[in-house]
Amino acid sequence: MKEQAKRIEDKIIHWRRELHKIPEVGLELPKTSQYIQRQLEKMGVGYRTLLDGNAIVAILTGKKKGEGKVFAIRADIDALPIKEETGLDFASTNENMHACGHDGHAAILLGAVELLKDKDEDISGTILFLFQPGEEYPGGAKPMIDAGALSPMPDAIIGLHAGNLCGEVTGDSIGIGKGAIMASMDRFFIKIVGKGAHGASPHQSIDPISIAAEVISALQRIVSRELAPTNTAVVSVTRIQGGFNQNIIPGEVELEGTVRALDEETRRFIALRIEEITTHICAAHRAEAIVEYDDRYPPVIVDEQITELFAVSAKKIVGEDRIVHIRKPLMGGEDMAFFLREVPGTFFFLSTPGVIDGEVYPHHHPKFDLKENQLWIGSALFAQMALDFLQ
Repeated sequence: MKEQAKRIEDKIIHWRRELHKIPEVGLELPKTSQYIQRQLEKMGVGYRTLLDGNAIVAILTGKKKGEGKVFAIRADIDALPIKEETGLDFASTNENMHACGHDGHAAILLGAVELLKDKDEDISGTILFLFQPGEEYPGGAKPMIDAGALSPMPDAIIGLHAGNLCGEVTGDSIGIGKGAIMASMDRFFIKIVGKGAHGASPHQSIDPISIAAEVISALQRIVSRELAPTNTAVVSVTRIQGGFNQNIIPGEVELEGTVRALDEETRRFIALRIEEITTHICAAHRAEAIVEYDDRYPPVIVDEQITELFAVSAKKIVGEDRIVHIRKPLMGGEDMAFFLREVPGTFFFLSTPGVIDGEVYPHHHPKFDLKENQLWIGSALFAQMALDFLQ
């Protein structure tokens, strides 16, 4: 499998570059989806589309008699509303950018299709290749599931993230973990409605700015004083908006932020405390609190047995010395979590840090890039795991 993947390296890089030129965001990816569909048609692999044609489920059924298990492989394919600054020959042709490596993910999955399509005589069972839109926003995994993407229901699933996302995984290594390897990702919105007045007459106001300051301070104490020190979580206020003039106390202030947690109990506790703290502080100052809490992505929790199987399979491609067992979960979110809620599976990190101007830029940066000559490894890992699981 390793040698076969190396032989199609140029194809994988070509697919990645073509997709990189046409980045699209959210759940509306007509050009991206059509490009992937054309490649599947060239390979002679059947597929169905979901979500108005923006999501794709390619299907490969083996001819070998046996148990007939189902294995799924997932890749996200959307981009970000970022203006690219890499200067690459194949840079984005629009105002969006593949600044998180999903062009590479899509190309890697196409590579896995290419590697497996001629092995149907050796395959007992079915492989689903899930090309998913909207991972960045607003989340495409759950809509795909609701639309029937997991049919037939897989016995196991795998996904990956390329780039330099996990600091523990460097060089040409891959990273695997146990339990929760990435955090939940939720949003909260708070509007504090007070009473405006002239800045010289604060006694005539119900000052939402001073109340907001108190709310922000109290929210920070959820993690530092209400959770055990060993319970990792994040509460970050990332936007505050209010006021319009230096001598006017405004009538309202808006706050917005994100919550990250590694388990559902902590996640629910933080959501409850944000509402309680905000409501009571505002009530104490005669202001009204409007609190919205949006459950976005749950934690990414991998199955221990499937992860162990993947580690054995991965040794055939990268060797044992290049498999890193990550110690610390990432506090970033990934909606692969929804698939892992439905199907036991695993998720791994492929180190492919690209260099622009002599520097490796982080994900979501306008100069982010991938190390293309490592993408074939992802395809080989996907294909090898599929064969090993089904055999």
